[in-house]
Amino acid sequence: MGGLGLEESLRLTVAALMQATGESQRDLAVVLGLTQTQVSRRQAGTTAWSLRDCDVLAAHYGIGSLELLAGPTRACEAWALRTGENVNVNGNVKDGVVGR
Repeated sequence: MGGLGLEESLRLTVAALMQATGESQRDLAVVLGLTQTQVSRRQAGTTAWSLRDCDVLAAHYGIGSLELLAGPTRACEAWALRTGENVNVNGNVKDGVVGR
């Protein structure tokens, strides 16, 4: 992820996965057992994502925790392979192939 730190990379990854799946912060809050405000704070960087959050998110998206932490491209590709969806490197669902 170049010069990005792990926390910023994770925020970008979660945002990309939410975009690819069409999920909202409210949807993730239910999955994580949090409020939408707590998810918003994590995405804004005012509260850190916990390791438990990472494990729950990875399981929710059907990818490994290390794939989640590897950045948006790797996480979205892993999710796409699991679901059969096609995404580009920005996490957008496309009619083409992964990485297009």
